[in-house]
Parts: sequence; structure tokens; C-alpha cells
Amino acid sequence: MRCPYCGSPDSQVKDSRPTDDSTSIRRRRVCPDCGGRFTTFERVQLRELVVLKRSGKRIPFEREKLERSVAIALRKRDVDPERVERMLNGVVRQLENMSEGEVTSQQIGELAMEGLKRLDLIAYVRFASVYKNFSEASDFGAIVDELKGEDPDRQIAEIDPPAG
Repeated sequence: MRCPYCGSPDSQVKDSRPTDDSTSIRRRRVCPDCGGRFTTFERVQLRELVVLKRSGKRIPFEREKLERSVAIALRKRDVDPERVERMLNGVVRQLENMSEGEVTSQQIGELAMEGLKRLDLIAYVRFASVYKNFSEASDFGAIVDELKGEDPDRQIAEIDPPAG
């Protein structure tokens, strides 16, 4: 595995263990050239997925693109990386089980939003604002109202702080 710090073509595995949900192997690595430490994940891929875009274009599914979108939504949020990894694994598994290898970008977005809603409500609203192409501030209010309507007893203080 190439070192992300110095580009050296080799790195050494220092520790390997399965993730909590046992869907991947987490490997701690160290670069012998620069001493940089990093983590990689090895996963099973059930099938090649093709994404059908709204334009009708078909492109290969890239888990990394989904990971980047989720990471942007979770930026500066205190969410355990293991929980994020489990959520991403769950989304990919659902996509792999949905069809004969072709999924729509809409299906990916909806599954990501469901996962983020369980993980972190702020990240959910952030992701939804991009995915649903919010154009006005009232769009944010509508989604917060929707969240409150789903579970009125639930504390939504993290997205609706108390006045005062």
C-alpha cells in the first residue's frame, strides 16, 4: 500500500483486526521511509455497481465519492469514525442487494440521508441541503419541522437550540 504522506510504494502492517460489524478488516500501517502512520480498510465487494445518473448517463459506483460527501456533512461533528464506517458499509450493502448492479443516484442519496439521520441530525440537514438543492432559508426550516414532526418527544436541541 502506497504511503499517503511520502508516496513510498511500500508500507508495513502493524495491526489488523475486524471492524465492529465484521464487514471489513482495519489495518494500521507504518511507512518505513517517513515513519508516517495511517489506517486502511479492506472490504468485500459483492458486485460491481453502476450508477444511473439523472441525465441518463451510467458511471461506475465510487464508494470514495460517497465517503467524501458524508465526510463533508460530518465536518466538525463529533461522530465516532467507526460508526461512520458502519453506516457507509450498510449503505453499500443495501445498494449491492437492491438490484442486478445498477442503482440510481437518487437511491444512493436517500440511503445516505437515512444513515446520516440516525448518526447525526446536523450532518443529515447539511447533506439534505445539498442533495435536495435547497435554494432558500425556509427550506432548512421545513426539514427541521419535518424532523420535529417525526418524533415530537425527541430532543432536537442540536438543530434547534433553546431561545435565550
